[in-house]
Amino acid sequence: MTDQHNVVLLTFPDPSACRPAFEEAEHLTGVRQAAVLERSADGLLETKDGYVRGAGVATVGSGVVGGLIGLLGGPIGSLLGFAAGAALGNAAEEGRNATGGAGLIVLSPRVPDGAALLVLDIREASPAAADEFAARHGATVERIGAEEFAEQVRAAEQRAEESADDGPDGPDRPGGTAVA
Repeated sequence: MTDQHNVVLLTFPDPSACRPAFEEAEHLTGVRQAAVLERSADGLLETKDGYVRGAGVATVGSGVVGGLIGLLGGPIGSLLGFAAGAALGNAAEEGRNATGGAGLIVLSPRVPDGAALLVLDIREASPAAADEFAARHGATVERIGAEEFAEQVRAAEQRAEESADDGPDGPDRPGGTAVA
């Protein structure tokens, strides 16, 4: 069986049970990212924890490559190359983090009041490991294919952009009247 890239959602009616599950989830085979969303009994949503496998690797790796290329220009070139490479790598990581934040916003309606949601970005050879993990921690499981989830995030971002373009007074015009 080939690996499937999924977003696995584990809902915990008791938020205190989510913390130990999050700490264990970081070590599950195939987990690329994990995050905890928690909603208080009065409806306030918080991102409690987050984990990204390999965070910082792009920044450091790009810096090292830039530094090696910069060696052609001597010590100052190496320093400038490292700085430029690190800046490019950091920009790539920030872009990934922004997309991850948008994904959490899309998932926020799935967090019931007084509950927590553990979100796993995972490559699974079989659903059995995550299902057993969820059962052991008393959570319910929902799976969304990564491609399908990415499409949901893109659609939400597009709706947000369109809403921002329309502004509070209507489509692209003060006063709220569209021109045909």
